[in-house]
Amino acid sequence: MGVAALDGLVVNAVHAGPVLWGALAAAGALVLRRRQPELALAAGIPGLYLGHLAFAPLIALYFLAVHRRSAAPGAVGAVLVALAQFLPLPLGDVTLLRPDHDTVLDALDSCALGVGAFVLGRSARHRRERLREITESREREHRLLAQHTLATERARLAREMHDVVAHKVSLISLQAGVLQVTEPEARAVRETAEVIRELSVDTLTELQHLVGVLRADGGNTGDLAPQPRLADLGRLVEESALPAELHLGGLADLDGPLPEAVERAAYRTVQEALTNVRKHAPGAAAEVRVGADGGRLRVEVRNAAPDRSAVPPGLPAGGNGLVGLRERAHLLGGSFTSAPLPGGGFLVRAEYPV
Repeated sequence: MGVAALDGLVVNAVHAGPVLWGALAAAGALVLRRRQPELALAAGIPGLYLGHLAFAPLIALYFLAVHRRSAAPGAVGAVLVALAQFLPLPLGDVTLLRPDHDTVLDALDSCALGVGAFVLGRSARHRRERLREITESREREHRLLAQHTLATERARLAREMHDVVAHKVSLISLQAGVLQVTEPEARAVRETAEVIRELSVDTLTELQHLVGVLRADGGNTGDLAPQPRLADLGRLVEESALPAELHLGGLADLDGPLPEAVERAAYRTVQEALTNVRKHAPGAAAEVRVGADGGRLRVEVRNAAPDRSAVPPGLPAGGNGLVGLRERAHLLGGSFTSAPLPGGGFLVRAEYPV
């Protein structure tokens, strides 16, 4: 507004009267350049025609091209600016115009004023729209990344809940079942053991449901800390309440310590396999073998056929255990297989690169 007012003072002398006041009014109308650029341009065009006021109408035309989605208002404004600059004063002298050199130069100069301001305005609008699109795209990427991170965390929690809690609760249920059988004369003990077993089964059922919800939109990533390692396998087998044997071999031949993620995956494989033996093959003997084979860590858990005389623990099967083990193995670049054996047994095998 200050530049436009100074333009009016310079082009039109201070004593110019109505022409000067019109120029100052056009400069003042620029206060509407953002919300009503059409009015600002309408106030500036008479000053351009009558008093050669250039800045006010050109600024208004620029903002008209910037703030209107359609290019039509700006194009019309550019034509009006060019005409106001080109047409003679008074308007009746237009009949005196001749297609000579000076007239062509005046026409080109007038078109350059109108088209230049219009093109600059549209370019600024396109640049702003592009920047807004880039900003929205980045915000959308950030939201997707946050959603992916949340989903990954949910899946990690689901896997840990299944591996840790399900294993411990199944042990509680199994021990309660053993107590029922070994204390047939103690009614109170037997009833308490039955309650413990039922609560354990109910807890596992709820846990399976919660794991399914957490895994619904999840992904795969690293595990929670602290986590068990291969050194804890002995205690795991001892606490499994199964006739199981542990064989560790060839680990000293490996170059350097095993990656932490591989050790955790191997531990979880044995843990889940023993839990499945308790669920699906009560009374069966199991054999756990962990060793190095050609630069890879191999984990095998075999169990014999279930003992038909053993009491099934009645633990629910969620269907996520072996799936989680397979995901762990693939995530680490390894392999995982599980299959029944001749005679009613079952084999779980996983290999991890080290």
